[in-house]
Amino acid sequence: MEYLEFELPIKELEDQLQKCEIIGKESDVDVTETCQQIQTKLELAKKEIYKNLSPWQRVQLSRHPNRPYTLDYINALTKGTFLELHGDRNFKDDKAMIGGLGKIGDQSFMFIGQQKGFNTKTRQYRNFGMANPEGYRKALRLMKSAEKFGIPVVSLIDTPGAYPGLEAEERGQGEAIARNILEMTRLKVPIIVAIIGEGASGGALGIGVGDKVLMLENTWYSVISPESCSSILWRSWEYKEQAAEALKLTAKDMKRMKLVDQIVKEPLGGAHKDPQKTYLAIENAILKSFDELKVLSQNELVEQRMDKYAQMGVYKD
Repeated sequence: MEYLEFELPIKELEDQLQKCEIIGKESDVDVTETCQQIQTKLELAKKEIYKNLSPWQRVQLSRHPNRPYTLDYINALTKGTFLELHGDRNFKDDKAMIGGLGKIGDQSFMFIGQQKGFNTKTRQYRNFGMANPEGYRKALRLMKSAEKFGIPVVSLIDTPGAYPGLEAEERGQGEAIARNILEMTRLKVPIIVAIIGEGASGGALGIGVGDKVLMLENTWYSVISPESCSSILWRSWEYKEQAAEALKLTAKDMKRMKLVDQIVKEPLGGAHKDPQKTYLAIENAILKSFDELKVLSQNELVEQRMDKYAQMGVYKD
């Protein structure tokens, strides 16, 4: 298990507990009471640390290497029914953007999302979850197919941003993202978006327009990453913690500003501490959202979605 810097007090107590249990097994000394005391301290430390996380600490949790990725969620939700579809029918298949059909229970969904890698080889293969224009065009092709057959769309967001390379710009990165935003506003099937990790910039928004936008507790959603913001404003990455605070990028901030509809609670310590519990929470949230949306007509669905986004950023003095 990997620990973040602010989790080191937890690591120390877990190490103490492990040593205590080993002593109890390997000797005749009764260490039950001592182990219980350490266990109590450990539980209190976890509650205290995770209850008072700063925005930067939540950003760190969203990037935890043990955190589940998009394919982990899809495989858990669909229980083996997922059929991945490939290619944008124009340039090539973008491995950073995945999509395909799958079922949650008896209901079919079109799943779309960015996929990061879990080691050096797969991170390079997936381009670190940063999609090229063909990735967004693939996503749009799949959403249009879902619309044609009346299948609701589930979009899972986890990206540090769209790929900023020269070749991506040459192939129309900005146009591809803008086209997706336009088409998603008027798609005639329910769209449920879930932010499961990093939600950075247009790379996230390119598949992020939805009737219901869910956000896991320890994720972030912003126009720019804290490091990039820090480098622009202070000419250094050293101020990333202040940038994270100023950007108001946490799930609570997003909900308060009505940019997302629901915060999905994570297990204590993050989604990676109990992935199965996290999958179940996301599944329940998706199904509940779909139950609310499926009763709406196509016109009501599009009108409600457009009104929702038109009202963002409007304030009264």
